[in-house]
Amino acid sequence: MKLNEAEVDHQLTLCEGWKREDSKWIIKKYRFRTFRDAMSFVNEVAEASELLNHHPLIAIDYKMVTLRLTTWSAGGLTSLDFKTAVAFDQAYVRE
Repeated sequence: MKLNEAEVDHQLTLCEGWKREDSKWIIKKYRFRTFRDAMSFVNEVAEASELLNHHPLIAIDYKMVTLRLTTWSAGGLTSLDFKTAVAFDQAYVRE
């Protein structure tokens, strides 16, 4: 179920570094020491995405990875987007 504005704002306070974009996306950029580290993180993101059955848009720019989340079927942001964001942040901490 699509979250209302207040719910989205609250969830953003719990997800450090994630920002809202165009009212239907959340986005975060992750920086790495090496390209190999960035690619390792992307593989972790892929694993988490498969487990949650929720997949981000991924942009890889050398040592920076940008992730964008939305729930197409709901037409905007849902609790699954934020749950997935937390999983991605946990993968980043392990790197």
